[in-house]
Amino acid sequence: MRKQTYLLPIAVVAIMGVLSSVFIVDERERALVLQFGRVEDVKAEPGIYFKVPLLQEVVRYDDRILSRDILPLEVTPLDDRRLVVDAFARYRIDNVQTFRQAVGVGGIAAAEDRLDSILRAKTREILGSVASNDILSSDRAALMSRIRNSAYAEAAAMGLELIDVRLKRTDLPRENLDATFGRMRAEREREAADEIARGNEAAQRVRAQADRTKVEIVSDANRQSEIIRGEADAKRNGIYAEAFNQDQEFFEFYRSLSAYQRALKGENSTMVMAPDSEFFNYLKSDRPAE
Repeated sequence: MRKQTYLLPIAVVAIMGVLSSVFIVDERERALVLQFGRVEDVKAEPGIYFKVPLLQEVVRYDDRILSRDILPLEVTPLDDRRLVVDAFARYRIDNVQTFRQAVGVGGIAAAEDRLDSILRAKTREILGSVASNDILSSDRAALMSRIRNSAYAEAAAMGLELIDVRLKRTDLPRENLDATFGRMRAEREREAADEIARGNEAAQRVRAQADRTKVEIVSDANRQSEIIRGEADAKRNGIYAEAFNQDQEFFEFYRSLSAYQRALKGENSTMVMAPDSEFFNYLKSDRPAE
C-alpha cells in the first residue's frame, strides 16, 4: 500500500514531464527551441517534436504572409507639391533565427515598428525624387517596386521577406486643399471664358456671313425684279403701240377715259385749266377732236 502511494506521484510527474517535452508545430508556423535564451534548434516543418522540460522553451512565429499598414506620412516631391501618402506592406518571416536575434523578445510588434521606420524613410526618399504627377498618375507601380526593392535588404537583415509595398492613397494636405481647389476653379473659369470668347467670335462670323448673304440675295432679287419690270413695261408699251396702230381714234378715246378716271376721283374736287384744253375734248362733244 505504501509502495503504491509513492508510485502514483512519480507517475504523475513522469506523465507531466513527457507532456511538457512534447510540442506540435502546424503548417502555419515555425518554431524556435531556446535553451537559456539561446537558439538550440529551428523547427520549420510541421510535426511533433520534443524538448527538454524546464531547460528548453519553444517560441512560435507565424509563417503566413502578414500585412502592415504604414502610418500616413507627408512627402515633398520635386515640384514642392506636398502630398500625404497612405501605404501598406506585405511580408513574411523568412528566417526565424535571424528574426529572433534581431528583435529579441519584442516579436512581431517590435519588428513592425522597425519595418515602419524603414518603409517611411524609403518612401520619402523615392517619392521625393520624382514629380507629384508621377505619384498621382495611375502608372505608379514602378515607384512602389522601387520602394520595395530599396527596403528589401534592411528587412532581410531582420529575417523578413518584404513581398510587396502598395500606395493606398495619395492626397493633398488638408490645409492645401482650399488653395488647390481655388487654382483649379480659376483655371476652369479661364477655360470657360476662352470658350465663350471663341463662341462669340464664331457667332459674329456667322452673323456677318448671314448679313452679307441677305444683302446679296436682296440685291439679286431687286435686280431681277427691275429686269422683269422693264420687260413688262416694254411688253406693255408694245401692246399699246400695236393697239394705237390698229385704231388710233379708239386708242386715244381709251387713253382719255383712263385719264378722266384717274383725274376725276372723289378726292380731286377742284381742277384749274384752260377751257380750250385738249383734256376736255371728249367731254365737249360726241365727236373726237380733229
